[in-house]
Amino acid sequence: MTTSAAPTPRIEPLGTVVPSTVPTHWYNLAADLPEPCPPALHPGTREPLVPADLAPLFPMALIAQEVSTERWIEIPATVREIYALWRPSPLIRAARLERALGTPAKIFYKYEGLSPAGSHKPNTAIAQAYYNAVEGITKLTTETGAGQWGASLSMACALIGLQCEVWQVRASYDSKPYRRMQMETYGGVCHPSPSDLTEAGRAMLAADPDTTGSLGMAISEAVEVAVGDPKAHYALGSVLNHVMLHQSVIGQEALAQLDEIGEVADIVFGCAGGGSNLAGLSFPFLGRNLREGTTTRVVACEPAACPSLTQGEYRYDFGDVAGLTPLLKMHTLGKDFVPPPIHAGGLRYHGMAPMVSHAKELGLLDAVAVEQQDAFAAGIEFARAEGVIPAPESTHAVAAALAHARAATSDETIVIGLSGNGVLDLPAYHQYV
Repeated sequence: MTTSAAPTPRIEPLGTVVPSTVPTHWYNLAADLPEPCPPALHPGTREPLVPADLAPLFPMALIAQEVSTERWIEIPATVREIYALWRPSPLIRAARLERALGTPAKIFYKYEGLSPAGSHKPNTAIAQAYYNAVEGITKLTTETGAGQWGASLSMACALIGLQCEVWQVRASYDSKPYRRMQMETYGGVCHPSPSDLTEAGRAMLAADPDTTGSLGMAISEAVEVAVGDPKAHYALGSVLNHVMLHQSVIGQEALAQLDEIGEVADIVFGCAGGGSNLAGLSFPFLGRNLREGTTTRVVACEPAACPSLTQGEYRYDFGDVAGLTPLLKMHTLGKDFVPPPIHAGGLRYHGMAPMVSHAKELGLLDAVAVEQQDAFAAGIEFARAEGVIPAPESTHAVAAALAHARAATSDETIVIGLSGNGVLDLPAYHQYV
């Protein structure tokens, strides 16, 4: 399937009424950190990046957000209008789950699975498509693991009026055909990675023709194509600071929703792969901790098969296999790490977002590793109690939260980040059952 010519970008707001409960600004944790994050380094000179270094990949507005230390950054009207298709997302009391567990704890989940694409990823996909369109870009390239990000960016490009080309990790491309169909329905083009369409992909296939791929490999291919096309830019669905910023609408809403009912979160669980879902949910809570002295605990829940926070080194590393991206100070398993083809494809990344990694180093959050079997078991238990089938990625947070709730001896308040629904992941649940 090939894309047709991109229509005229649609960047002006329609003038529709947006609910006042949709955030008006993104929150930037960098403004409240006790120590600044280490800077990203140029892959050639190993010197701190300057804005011009990123210009071949990103629009200037996103580059400015990447290095910003402002606490609040206004959300454009066009982006807020599109957010209003599904935002604010619900914060739901999991009373049936509490009863099934026999726990005295109160459990809430912030549900991002009601977005049109089915996950939290559109929160940044819409923003990135918008800022690229404003700068005159007509095409975005990207990588995707499980496919939530590829589907979300394809949707965003359709709504804004851009072309979208996606490289999907081979293991997920083969096991999740419906994600590819979703991208194509939105007008995106999806290739398995590594592919023979790029120099990076051909080199990877020559080294290992049977590789199941990795996000690092797919990033190399998407970056290569973007750099070679003056009307194209690259879009990243996690890891970078501006992505964490856009996702902060999740945690802002959760805080406001808890405040409205007089609840204070004692502990927050979020799944963690590259870090966008975890950061979006938890950074507003951490900001309140830092500014107001609250004591909400944050737990990053990562897969045991790809444990960057719990077993990785905190050092500078490339974000991709080919070494085309800037060097980032992060918890990493090494750019050449190829995780086993676990079904939680959205968590199969060798590194963790620099800002999440920095927060971990500062002791602002904790991390646990969850086995895939335990994650699926928790997902099924959640579905049978609450009716919502969580995405495999989300089940890692569910598993850690359920273990904590079972051991609870008081009516503490637990918040789970349910980053997406698992309707397109039913074959994996079926295999587990």
